[in-house]
Amino acid sequence: MTILGIDLGTTNSACAIWRDGKAELIPNRFGDLLTPSVVGLDDNGEILVGKFAKQRLLSHPQLCASVFKRYMGSDTQMEIGNKRFTTPELSALVLKSLKQDAETHLGETVSEAVISVPAYFNDVQRKATRLAGELAGLKVERLVNEPTAAAMAYGLHEKPEGSRFMVLDLGGGTFDVSIMEYFSGVLEVHASAGDNFLGGEDFLETLTQWYLELSGIEKSALDLLQVQQLYSTLEIAKRKLSSAEEVKVEPVIPQQKETITFKREQFNQRAHPLLSRIQLPIERALNDAGLGAVDLDDVVLVGGATRMQIFRSMIARMFRRMPAANLDPDLVVAMGAAIQAGLKARDAALDDIVLTDVCPYTLGTGVHNENDQGGKQGSLFLPIIERNSVVPVSVVKTLFTIRDDQTRILVDVYQGESRLTRNNIKLGEMEVPIPRNKSGQESIDVRFSYDMNGLLEVDVKINSTGEKHNLLIKNSAHHLSDADIAKTREKLAALKFHPREDEVNRALLHRAEKMFESSLGEKREHLSHLLEHFEAVLEGQNPQEIKQAQVQFRTLLDELEGENWF
Repeated sequence: MTILGIDLGTTNSACAIWRDGKAELIPNRFGDLLTPSVVGLDDNGEILVGKFAKQRLLSHPQLCASVFKRYMGSDTQMEIGNKRFTTPELSALVLKSLKQDAETHLGETVSEAVISVPAYFNDVQRKATRLAGELAGLKVERLVNEPTAAAMAYGLHEKPEGSRFMVLDLGGGTFDVSIMEYFSGVLEVHASAGDNFLGGEDFLETLTQWYLELSGIEKSALDLLQVQQLYSTLEIAKRKLSSAEEVKVEPVIPQQKETITFKREQFNQRAHPLLSRIQLPIERALNDAGLGAVDLDDVVLVGGATRMQIFRSMIARMFRRMPAANLDPDLVVAMGAAIQAGLKARDAALDDIVLTDVCPYTLGTGVHNENDQGGKQGSLFLPIIERNSVVPVSVVKTLFTIRDDQTRILVDVYQGESRLTRNNIKLGEMEVPIPRNKSGQESIDVRFSYDMNGLLEVDVKINSTGEKHNLLIKNSAHHLSDADIAKTREKLAALKFHPREDEVNRALLHRAEKMFESSLGEKREHLSHLLEHFEAVLEGQNPQEIKQAQVQFRTLLDELEGENWF
């Protein structure tokens, strides 16, 4: 049975199989190894996918959709002509095209696949990817994290015992960081981090904004066709800036009257905010893994956007070495997905490889917040499975009742890093009955179990009776619409002034919250206690006590923040 390994990319997609002891890339109907992740309609209303759709994007942008992977897992719909498509539906069309090309190339039916996803995709985004595969007629055997797949393709499992690697995956729309170690036949992922809205498209957008400034053109004055022509031209200019000190762009649209010159040094300066966003997940992954830059044996680059000179120079400076990039960054993930497909098919040539992965986000439940006076904050987030725990993993924690004669406990399930549940993604909930008793006398054991496919099982045991309840997280969480966000903002704006809204206090709370999100274990618990104490002082609304607490809180945060990696 052939299992297809698929890299479903933001800009391009590719597929491969494991055959005769190696990963074999599969060309599409045009003989290309890369299929553009673009969907369009022709003049007869027929669906176009890939090369022809990308070409039509330049002439009929209103009849095409691209870069839709960025919206995977959201309620976003794209309009193509008079038809509306969800992100899984558009992705399914790309996957179906890859499936058909593979069947033509192999001369057999393909019904199963391993699909790659960004390591930092949350549960909702992973489920949407699975749905896309099913809509394309594929049984999705497994989702594999893109950096993990790349590590397999690079043969990191064949390196010396104890070797540690960082895989940096910068594609068209997402950025992933994974730290791995190989020992005793196990390729273990120690930490993952990333940014789901950062990629080569953002560098292109930076260049586009610069072009508009230099030419004095308002983007709103351009029609869709002109916008696509502009992006296509500037994409070429962006690539040339990796090898040339300056690039000239001749008039490409009627509004451009003169030749525009881009200098690499100036582009690098304008792209600095994006480089800072790239650095943050790298630091977080090192922090979570308990490693420094010098502890890594190699840094591997994956994704087409890693070809940019500005990116490679930054990485070389950070790690004081040239990163590894000897495989085609656009195809390496598809090759790794094929290796994973071979593992799934239990190919004899891969029997000695054991692969572990990690949970990319913290999973937990909501608990009572004593400092929430007036319902402004909501419940606190209690981490149960912390991010970057090696999966499969199962963790249990005990919770107690908070009121006399309490008869029910609501166990809600959240995913995220914020201290307050309202800022995390809700995955599900279940309500369990408990015997009446005094406060704190009844307890439940809450066990979270998470596997490599992103499946979360929640088991609750009532300790006094032994009664058990179970919840399997299957459904995608609902995302706030623009209207819901607007209503929430109005509600916040209508609140009366409170000490916590003071700029100094807000800055301190924000800083501590960010540190909480970036920490794990005892440090995270310590920060939670510090935050609770400071918030309790704010709720007291005593100006003198608040002033003293500000000084103490800032000093303690300074001490905790002293552990920087770069």
